[in-house]
Amino acid sequence: MSGLIRDIGRRVRAPINRASAFKALAAFHAQQHSLEQTVDMAIKFPSQGLFRVESIQQRSEIQALARAVAAITPRNILEIGTARGGTLFIWAHLASHKVVSCDIENPGMRRPLYEAFPPPGSNCKVSHLTGNSHDSTFKAKVESEFAGEPVDFLFIDGDHTEKGVEQDYQDYKHLVRPGGLIAFHDIIEKQALPTNQVYYFWERLKQKTETVEFIDNVDQVGYGIGLVKV
Repeated sequence: MSGLIRDIGRRVRAPINRASAFKALAAFHAQQHSLEQTVDMAIKFPSQGLFRVESIQQRSEIQALARAVAAITPRNILEIGTARGGTLFIWAHLASHKVVSCDIENPGMRRPLYEAFPPPGSNCKVSHLTGNSHDSTFKAKVESEFAGEPVDFLFIDGDHTEKGVEQDYQDYKHLVRPGGLIAFHDIIEKQALPTNQVYYFWERLKQKTETVEFIDNVDQVGYGIGLVKV
């Protein structure tokens, strides 16, 4: 019952929270910002309820990744795992053509907000796909979004089981162009949840290819970003 009441309350407040979120986005877009400021906005986006945007990242780690992605001047970006749209906000400010973000949960009312993420003057279009990234039909849908164009950067932050993250890597890495980048989130061994098993796949992948790690503190629980150049 408490969950139902909470959901009703969120929907009642949705119009106010929607207006507040779009107002915050418009205020941000009204000025020029550095990449670091864009990352900070993704981490502490002033929004609430059904329109809450947040990035569950360590600031130093996601800033380092954002700099690496910006350095390759990406045209197309693919993200597996939208969560609350924080990292999508960053990618929408970096890609010049398209960002496709995928999640098993429907963003619902946040979808128009996500689509408004690219800054004024940008030709970037944001597309959100809802479904299971492991499903063959869904994979075909992702590919069709890019219409044969290569992906410059792939961010894998969806299914955190060892099998799941490996499958996402195997299923989507072929979309990334030579010289492009693939990144994984939560590569640290210490994790709050037993199902967060990215570390084990990452350790195997490190034996096969050149990698870079962005880790704020080696003793931290969770987080950590691993980067592979294709």
